Amino acid sequence: MFGSHPRGLATLFFTEMWERFSYYGMRGLLLLFMIAAVKDGDFGMDAQTGAAVYGLYTAMVYLLALPGGWIADRLIGQQKAVFIGGTIIAAGHFSMAIPNEYTFFMGLILIVIGTGLLKPNVSTIVGGLYPEGGARRDAGFSIFYMGINLGAFFGPLICGYLGENVNWHLGFSAAGFGMVFGLIQYKITQKYLGDSGKFQKVDAAQHRSDILALYKGIGAILLIALILFGLDASGILDVTLQGLAGATGVIIVSLALVYFLYVIFFTRLESQEKKRVFVIALLFVGAAIFWSGFEQAGSSMNLFAKQLTDRVMFGWEMPASWLQSVNALFIVIMAPIMGSVWVWLGKYNPSIPTKFGLGLLLLGSGFFVLAWGASYTNPDGPGVSPMWLVATYYLHTIGELCLSPVGLSSVTKLSPKPLVGQMMGTWFMGAALGNLIAGLVAGQFGSLPITELFTNVASIVAVAGVVFLIFARPIQNKLIGDIK
Repeated sequence: MFGSHPRGLATLFFTEMWERFSYYGMRGLLLLFMIAAVKDGDFGMDAQTGAAVYGLYTAMVYLLALPGGWIADRLIGQQKAVFIGGTIIAAGHFSMAIPNEYTFFMGLILIVIGTGLLKPNVSTIVGGLYPEGGARRDAGFSIFYMGINLGAFFGPLICGYLGENVNWHLGFSAAGFGMVFGLIQYKITQKYLGDSGKFQKVDAAQHRSDILALYKGIGAILLIALILFGLDASGILDVTLQGLAGATGVIIVSLALVYFLYVIFFTRLESQEKKRVFVIALLFVGAAIFWSGFEQAGSSMNLFAKQLTDRVMFGWEMPASWLQSVNALFIVIMAPIMGSVWVWLGKYNPSIPTKFGLGLLLLGSGFFVLAWGASYTNPDGPGVSPMWLVATYYLHTIGELCLSPVGLSSVTKLSPKPLVGQMMGTWFMGAALGNLIAGLVAGQFGSLPITELFTNVASIVAVAGVVFLIFARPIQNKLIGDIK
């Protein structure tokens, strides 16, 4: 499979495979555990609180990719960032393996920090293995992407089985051991990475300035946390997880809005560059809407699998988290096919906004299917067939292949050269916002009729897709220009 590719690609392939194994393995259990804990008298979380925790966690994973990339660039290099990040991730999973409320939340915080260090930087190292760029580099990323989905496929199967059928905390432990396996092979084969991702030293004054900036950032975060804790403890402000999640969403939207307005109206970019930045702002909105639906795979759709799906086969009940692996399986099958279709279409290949519209419509179609299936649920019955979820995941996967890789590529193409890194940051912010909304929407599971919940999500997403399709031609011709 690795053929003529650099030997270091295999190192990063298996590192990312095990990291995604741990992430998706734990994610498949996370909300199910928090909801089940109510019955055990451990946490006392209802669906809304558990979903708020889930949304904050998944949002922070993406948001911390921004400082994680900065730390690697300015202070330690990508190679060290990957190893340190993986170590922190493993510590987080093992912390969650201890049956205690404080160690549970500490584990989530550690995983967020570790993923913020590892996730953006491992991809950067992959790119550094191919200084010549070109088709060989694209092929290398395709192989690397396969590692991501292999981990995402096996993680829920193994961690999910152990967590749901044996012990929740054993499932979290399995996620930690997966990350440890990845770290061991990374350290043994790290020499094959060469200079890709090694820290490039800067002058001493700049280094001291960067360290001071890091300390200031950490100090500001700790100060805000202490103020919120003090206000809550004194009774001046009632700080709830739902309120914190909602405030985080407002902050993300505000930051994105201020940033885009500043770049468009107060920078010395050319007219065409400003138009393309506006397109990136539209893609930010489209991506946030898409991920707000797609990332319900681990929240509302996971609860649907657990509570309203008949998973009994030949007298044996399949763990609900196993259905989390369906998307990864479809990605492995469909990604080469979709790639071939885009190439085959040639000059008829749909434009960037058209693909966004198609991705959103397919996502909405998936939720309409699930709403249809939900209409057959009966609280006293065995549940509906899991094929409703499988069909939904299939449509969502095709939608993801229309939107996600296209979005990543488009941001790099449309961004003014001095702002490529910052514009990629807005893509992560869109993903973070979508994950946060996905958690908050899942909090309505149980309090809102399930058919109505999925129909509402489907309608919003589908309308957004139609809007993108309607304005696809003017966006392409008047704003994007000759970039395809």
